Amino acid sequence: MPLTRIALRAGKPADYRQALTQGIQRALTDVFNVPEDDIFMVITEHDASNFVYGRNYLDIERSDDLVLIQIAANNTRTVDQKKALYKRIADNLAESPGVRREDVFVNLVEVLKENWSFGNGIAQYAI
Repeated sequence: MPLTRIALRAGKPADYRQALTQGIQRALTDVFNVPEDDIFMVITEHDASNFVYGRNYLDIERSDDLVLIQIAANNTRTVDQKKALYKRIADNLAESPGVRREDVFVNLVEVLKENWSFGNGIAQYAI
């Protein structure tokens, strides 16, 4: 059910990018109870001129290793679940591939269940 977009500076190896997707998916599975095979992620890489961010916004010192993560998911989670997800993603990515917690930016976009079609032109979650 989640659709995850990951943006980062160009140049990281494939195993680094794979570790990002695996760490995010583990967090979604553990905290949001997303099934393991419910994985839809897109990674985009950007050169320096197309990757713009506040290096010190909210007194958080970010580096060029910043990873921007946007997750679209159903609007069914509590604030505590969301906080736990953010922490788990940061912890997982710190462990592998070694992203500093300060460089993990997560944005959750909540949508209604009827706003999904997983194929065949059908709104599978619409009641």
